[in-house]
Amino acid sequence: MNTARTTPRPAASRTRAAAGIVAAALLLMAVLAGCSTPSSAAPADASVSAAPQQRTTTGPTGVSPTVLGESTPVHLYVPSIGVETDLIGLGLQSDGTMEVPSGGFPAGWYIGSPTPGELGPSILAGHVDWGGAPGVFADLTEVKPGDAVIVTREDGTTASFAVTAVEQYPKDQFLTESVYGDIDHAGLRLITCGGDFDTDAASYDDNIVVYADLT
Repeated sequence: MNTARTTPRPAASRTRAAAGIVAAALLLMAVLAGCSTPSSAAPADASVSAAPQQRTTTGPTGVSPTVLGESTPVHLYVPSIGVETDLIGLGLQSDGTMEVPSGGFPAGWYIGSPTPGELGPSILAGHVDWGGAPGVFADLTEVKPGDAVIVTREDGTTASFAVTAVEQYPKDQFLTESVYGDIDHAGLRLITCGGDFDTDAASYDDNIVVYADLT
């Protein structure tokens, strides 16, 4: 497994076409298979961004901005399940699959997606377990709509989100467009594995996806 990168995305990567993003998402579906296993099989989580669009800013009324500028996420806090973790950057490996955290902790941000608070779905991935021990997203299914998700960014700002939905998808029915597709606001996706563990495939049957919107 490649070491995860922590460098910010080049500007060109933030302007890729939506069609290319969806194609990349389909390619990356292969590594939505793992998260963790009770054996030595390599776990995996995958995610990919939607194409960023024009940002909106604070108007003269003093209303809070609907999106934030770019800044790399460095820390994640989900109070309702007691998750506090640093965030590492996750890029792509040479085979086109996404890098994954090399252990149960910390979680990671896919650097091809918007930074949390920017327009579009920002993607955070983490393991449900690792080597027989709970991983950073072990309790992700316990998150409820309305729960807070707080991301601290490299520039010192905080992006605060509210959970809108928690979904469980069989991996052969994963809703790529729903998770990774274009949206008209700043969103967040927390992704891990769930469901039954398939010992033959050395992976979980499902993916858990938490959807959240910037508040």
